Amino acid sequence: MPEFDSVIRSRRTVVPEGTRPACVGIRDGRIEAIRPYAAELSAREVVDLGETALLPGAIDLGTGVHVPGQELRESYLRTGEAALRGGVTCVVASPAPGRPAIICADSLQLHQRAAAGTAVPVAFLGGVTRGTGPLDLADLHAGGVVAFQGSLSDGGAPDMAALEDAQLRKAMAEIAALNALLVVHAEDARELGAPPVAAEQRPPRAERRGLERVIAAARVVGARTHVAPFTAAECAALLAAAGAVGVGLTAHTCPHYLCLPSEYPGPGSPARACRPPLRSDANRKALWSALLEPDSAILTVGSGHLPAIGLYTLEWSLSALWTAARKRGLSLSDLARWTSQAPADLLGLGGRGRIREGFDADLVAFGDQAAQTVPENDPSPYAGMRLTGRVERVWVAGRPTRVAPAARAGAAEQAGAGGPRV
Repeated sequence: MPEFDSVIRSRRTVVPEGTRPACVGIRDGRIEAIRPYAAELSAREVVDLGETALLPGAIDLGTGVHVPGQELRESYLRTGEAALRGGVTCVVASPAPGRPAIICADSLQLHQRAAAGTAVPVAFLGGVTRGTGPLDLADLHAGGVVAFQGSLSDGGAPDMAALEDAQLRKAMAEIAALNALLVVHAEDARELGAPPVAAEQRPPRAERRGLERVIAAARVVGARTHVAPFTAAECAALLAAAGAVGVGLTAHTCPHYLCLPSEYPGPGSPARACRPPLRSDANRKALWSALLEPDSAILTVGSGHLPAIGLYTLEWSLSALWTAARKRGLSLSDLARWTSQAPADLLGLGGRGRIREGFDADLVAFGDQAAQTVPENDPSPYAGMRLTGRVERVWVAGRPTRVAPAARAGAAEQAGAGGPRV
């Protein structure tokens, strides 16, 4: 009888210690053995990837799921399919925008039912609103949310109104008592005006003022807080200083903020809807510097997928991030740390985020040298861009999954494609 259900070999397997040749033995959905590349392991199926890299599947934090006018079930199914194409093996769904927003136990159960049977596992963030009380938070926590999310402006509009300082401190105290994490959209509503300015005109000072409010509240309460998304590089020193005064503050950014300067997208680009907006090329470069600082507080990088405002990024984010990272001499280990290991650690998703014995066999075969061009008519901000790195195969809990060929139509390598330098 075979010892393993399957064995996957790669000369470039990304384990926590680095990248090396390895043979991964999988049984009952988990990684049971990691051996030298040429080790003889008995299995029902053996896959040899050769020089194609083997990565841990990405964990996408704060994924927007619900598409306006679409059934919730259909939204989850489509999100799961896009996740597979992008090398994401766990979606952490944002509580809003959504119908209904995930702000109580009943709405959480509705989303859990809608997400059942999607192509990838789905975890949930619980929403924090002006009316959220201790019982709501306790019920959401008991129901299985992996963290909570709130906003200081319109990050969850129209389903989650902006929190005032007293409400923010109160929520932080209650979440800290649950030993949980709060994810905060930190743009300050007062700096955006009423009604808020257009998405692409939102100033960096809104992020700075919001970050100051978050630090002040967290310093009093002692809550673990993760700012998402972090975009204004001028706030990097403020973010770093929070740790010096004992505030457990970390941050999350997205590949489009690292890859797309505000000078690039045309007037009709979906990138114009980003909240916060894309910033200047100088900011983009400074954001990379902040991300690469030793002991940087910017821990996680995720797609920022938000179809409610026309932002479809889930399928291309891993490739876009790698395209920019490799030009800076970074490694696949860096890519895996930002997209897999750090989100798993931050959210307490034990058994995910690493290629390690005893962990879930959520794996991605990634052609890191393969070139592809995003179709010109793609609904993502990466439309027309030439990217390096392609998801070839995906395993979820050890099960091979099929990346729908239709999603790749027109996405093969095309000579002479345009797009910005990332």
